[in-house]
Amino acid sequence: MNKEKRAEIFRRFEVANPHPKTELEYTTPFELLAAVLLSAQATDKGVNLATRKLFPVANTPDAIAALGVEGLENYIKTIGLYKSKAKHLIQTCEILRDKYNSVVPQDREALESLPGVGRKTANVILNTAFGQLTMAVDTHIFRVSNRTGIAPGKNVLEVEKRLLKFIPTEFMLNAHHWLILHGRYVCKARKPDCQQCSIIDLCEFKQKTIQ
Repeated sequence: MNKEKRAEIFRRFEVANPHPKTELEYTTPFELLAAVLLSAQATDKGVNLATRKLFPVANTPDAIAALGVEGLENYIKTIGLYKSKAKHLIQTCEILRDKYNSVVPQDREALESLPGVGRKTANVILNTAFGQLTMAVDTHIFRVSNRTGIAPGKNVLEVEKRLLKFIPTEFMLNAHHWLILHGRYVCKARKPDCQQCSIIDLCEFKQKTIQ
């Protein structure tokens, strides 16, 4: 795919949704970090249902650490893998409290040192909470990047690096959200909804579902 096509794809995404945002509900960088930690192998809707109960009671590292693992489990037990997530989130809160003065760090290395935080989660925080031009590649973005031809790659790191290289700078801040939403609602895993796709004429997927 050439750069003109890529630029047009993101121009259309921007026209349709000028101010995209994550579907996870949060008001602070820490709330976003907690929500993203809880979202692994879970839906944003399911996480939001839990955090709507948790955050009014505890929405800082100190407050969640004070709950303890069992106390936190009571708020998030509707989420898959809640036991391991509770353990990781409590450990993360204790580290933020003791090492970072309860402030979420704004650099990748520090974020990735937190329990349960990998490269993808760190990129989400850096981009969404702090406005850095990073790209968090999840299953949706990996699929869309390969299927459309925007940035094909054999693994998530390869796709991430190609997206950072190929996406025009003026679209980079919001590209993560546009690609996730496109993959979640249009370019779906089992069967892409090509008839509802705004970039169908630019997409290089050979098996388009056109009736």
